[in-house]
Amino acid sequence: MSKTETEHTENTEPDLGAAGSQLSTAPAEPPAAPGLGIVGWARWFWRQLTSMRVALLLLLLLSLGAIPGSLIPQSGADINKVADFQKAHKTLAPVYDKLGLFHVYSSVWFSAIYILLFVSLVGCIIPRAWQFVGQLRGRPPGAPKRLDRLPAYTTWRTAAEPEEIRAAALKLLKKRRFRAHLAGDAVAAEKGYVREFGNLVFHIALIVLLIAFASGQMYKSDGTKLVVEGDGFANSILQYDDFKSGSMFSTDDLVPFSFNLRNFSASYQTSGPSKGTAVSFKADIDYSEGAYGKSKRTTIKVNEPLHIEDAKVYLVSHGYAPVITVRDSKGKVVYHDAVPLLPLDANVTSQGVVKVMDGYQNAKGVGEQLGISLFFLPTYAGGSSVLSSFPALDNPVLNLTPYHGDLGVNSGIPQSVYQLDKTHMKEFKDSKGAQFRDNLKPGQTMQLPNGAGSVTFEKDVKEWAGFEIVQEPGSGWALGGALAAIFGLAASLFIQRRRVWVRAVRGADGVTVVEMGGLGRSESAKVPEELGDLAGILYDQAPGAPDPGDTTDDDPAESPDPEVVPAEGAEKR
Repeated sequence: MSKTETEHTENTEPDLGAAGSQLSTAPAEPPAAPGLGIVGWARWFWRQLTSMRVALLLLLLLSLGAIPGSLIPQSGADINKVADFQKAHKTLAPVYDKLGLFHVYSSVWFSAIYILLFVSLVGCIIPRAWQFVGQLRGRPPGAPKRLDRLPAYTTWRTAAEPEEIRAAALKLLKKRRFRAHLAGDAVAAEKGYVREFGNLVFHIALIVLLIAFASGQMYKSDGTKLVVEGDGFANSILQYDDFKSGSMFSTDDLVPFSFNLRNFSASYQTSGPSKGTAVSFKADIDYSEGAYGKSKRTTIKVNEPLHIEDAKVYLVSHGYAPVITVRDSKGKVVYHDAVPLLPLDANVTSQGVVKVMDGYQNAKGVGEQLGISLFFLPTYAGGSSVLSSFPALDNPVLNLTPYHGDLGVNSGIPQSVYQLDKTHMKEFKDSKGAQFRDNLKPGQTMQLPNGAGSVTFEKDVKEWAGFEIVQEPGSGWALGGALAAIFGLAASLFIQRRRVWVRAVRGADGVTVVEMGGLGRSESAKVPEELGDLAGILYDQAPGAPDPGDTTDDDPAESPDPEVVPAEGAEKR
């Protein structure tokens, strides 16, 4: 092709311009999606939050979140265990602390799951409750056109009038507690609304449990108190040996009451493989409600607490408190009291200390402090045995190891009343230079070396009882919610909602045709059985008539009962 021809060809191509751009095959840019906006996103979030899927997911997360609270020491339950865990795990403890695993139930993430679950349940319940109310106010739907397509179906011909059949069916269904009414040429009935009601009760009970749990955590209190026979307790925070409470609790919430421990008694198995096993623990007390309440007597047993308003007083432990008398070098009594001892084993082998802080003077007339370690065996088996052989006071022996010097109680550092700080204490020495100690039976006295005084183990061995005083304002609601949840769950699982229709119309030959169909809202074998039972009763009132082509002279009343068949076998009727 020549140059001239080429130029001519190029010049003859039309210029499409804007039209050409519209005919272009290049992919067009997709239009920008419209934004949801704040209202749209809020509506989407609410729908997701109130869906059953999200509610179940939140419930699963709440269950998983509670696992660390049962495996890791919690500061609200035992601060000492938390401290021990932090000392033993220097690397892991700071991580746990940042994640809030030492206070799971009050952590931000657990509270967020808790609140979201609460909101999700409320959002699920409100529309379903409104829908259920609408169903109760309405009537069962009318009969479908083709009853033979229902899961349970039966039919027969009868000489009775259609109006009589419908009236008998309406009466029968109402007698069977169906909600029934006449709808055109059929009777429509429905039963099993308790299923949906139980479902709603179950979800409402979960909300009640959540509220009760939250209020119980915020307003609860839990304290322990050791009381020796003859002593008492007033429900004041200063009286507790150990006390913990919820974040919203105040001292004004303590239920005002007081009690005195008159007597504690225990009985044990005396023979057999279970020898030494406790049979019963009983604490006889005198108590009064309020500041000026009338004194009453009662007995607290294990798992049988004393109830005073929202407070419960549990009997949780017991032990022995031997009465000790200490005299100085001049015979002056400087200490006389029952000393509670802590049990070490099931046979109540116990230990404790006596601290004489004021009034004691040694043989030289110099003021000192005494500390005495006590080791008590309720039943001493003799020989070299260092443990009690039985928990009762059959042969009590008290081992005493005295010290003198400075107990360190004036240093300002808190001390346990059951432990002895020997840092600034010296041992008493016997005539051979060994550490002085002695074993005493009730009524015996130990003379301290060099005329430093004496220690007497009095004949009176008292017992002490440990009480736990608990206030849980939401416990009653929690119990009611749990029972309601069980009832609601059982109703939703075992009650089937089903519908029954009975149609009675006159056929082309003038004989009434009766059709009965049943439909369950869930898969259940009860629908065909129940429909067959209803059909049998109604058939007795309106016996079958022979088919048009039947030329036999059989009595219609002797025709077989109608057979209920499933939908796929409806052609067999």
